[in-house]
Amino acid sequence: MAIIIGIDPGSRMTGYGIVQQTGDKLTYIDAGTIRTDTKEMPERLKRIFNGLTRITQHHLKYADEPIYTAIEQVFMAENPDSALKLGQARGAAIAAMVALDLEVSEYTARQIKQAVCGYGAAAKEQVQEMVCRILALEVVPQQDAADGLACAICHAHSSHSMNKLILNSAMRGRGASKKKGRWRLTEEDLGNLR
Repeated sequence: MAIIIGIDPGSRMTGYGIVQQTGDKLTYIDAGTIRTDTKEMPERLKRIFNGLTRITQHHLKYADEPIYTAIEQVFMAENPDSALKLGQARGAAIAAMVALDLEVSEYTARQIKQAVCGYGAAAKEQVQEMVCRILALEVVPQQDAADGLACAICHAHSSHSMNKLILNSAMRGRGASKKKGRWRLTEEDLGNLR
């Protein structure tokens, strides 16, 4: 079990989504946006940093399982000023997580859309719809919050796939049997992997 915090950075609205991963199952915990309704960039960055710190500290306090964070990488926008502001917001978000001693994984927008929708150029509305389906949500989250949830889902899928690869490598080296494309593990094998 693990808790994953996904972050969609933005200089005006930073979306976040929090899910719990138990094996293949993902459960919605929380999602929202941190709004920075001010013109001064330093104040915006402070609000992003403080908001994410407060939200994460709450979950660190009450969670028994490890917490991982994932953030969307900056894409190169046509407007260099927008890209710079987005990079600064992203930096504030990463700093907030690292200040709490959390590991931060980074994913491109294409990787996130591919993991959630199966198509790397999916529209925002498609991402919202698939997030609702994957997490069995009855209410459609705001776009930035949905993007934060999508980032968390992407990390869950990525880490789950990586764990399977590591497990398969370990089994090959231990002489485990493979039947019809699946590894057959004994209780002893499982105990040795933990």
